[in-house]
Amino acid sequence: MAVIAIVTGATSGIGRQFALQLKGISNIDELWLIGRNREALSEFSDEVAIEADISTDEGIDRIREKIEAERPEILFLINCAGLGYRAGFADQTPGMISDTIDVNCRALTLLTSVCIPYMKKGGSHIINVASSAGFIPQPGFSVYAASKSYVISFSRSLSRELKSSGITVTAVCPGPVRTAFQSRATSGEETDFSGFRSKVAKEPDEIAKRSLKAAMSGRDVLVIGLSQKLLHTAAKIIPISWILGLIKW
Repeated sequence: MAVIAIVTGATSGIGRQFALQLKGISNIDELWLIGRNREALSEFSDEVAIEADISTDEGIDRIREKIEAERPEILFLINCAGLGYRAGFADQTPGMISDTIDVNCRALTLLTSVCIPYMKKGGSHIINVASSAGFIPQPGFSVYAASKSYVISFSRSLSRELKSSGITVTAVCPGPVRTAFQSRATSGEETDFSGFRSKVAKEPDEIAKRSLKAAMSGRDVLVIGLSQKLLHTAAKIIPISWILGLIKW
């Protein structure tokens, strides 16, 4: 039985860093890297590349069928694929809205359901990459923020459900990260962060490294960066209407 790690969104950004850093874990026999970009996947010639659009039933079924056929032991499931659009809700097309929910929420949930039966009790880890955007509502980024709030809530409850089995679930909540996400989220209008976000932005390799460490130590939530920790705390004690007013200001 092969011991494997599964990474979605493995072709770029944080997902790519997870793939690179997981190579250093000696008890993993195979990395199963999932993405939509065939050319980018081809760069990982030594790994198991699975071309799949996880926003679709066909993509999920392709992964499920491979797992059921090979019956591996899944040491890590890293749900890293994600997307979002910085635009008013009324300015987004139904396709943009459904794609965000399908990738960030539906696919993450279904893949987790598929993988849990093949995880080792007392040793496997699920890492769900959420965002500090999930701490509070975010006008102009409403669907993305709501989807990441779902990821945090789902991960925390699942962590408690699986506690007796020894399978850890970690929700990772970074703030701005220097990846191609910013460009995609703004349809190419912004390729980098500006203002305050540029000062607190992190590199994807740091996010992956700290996430793996947090998962292996059994943490259920990892908030990365002092500014994001302050936001997390503020969201618990300050009325949301005040925080939204400050954001607008």
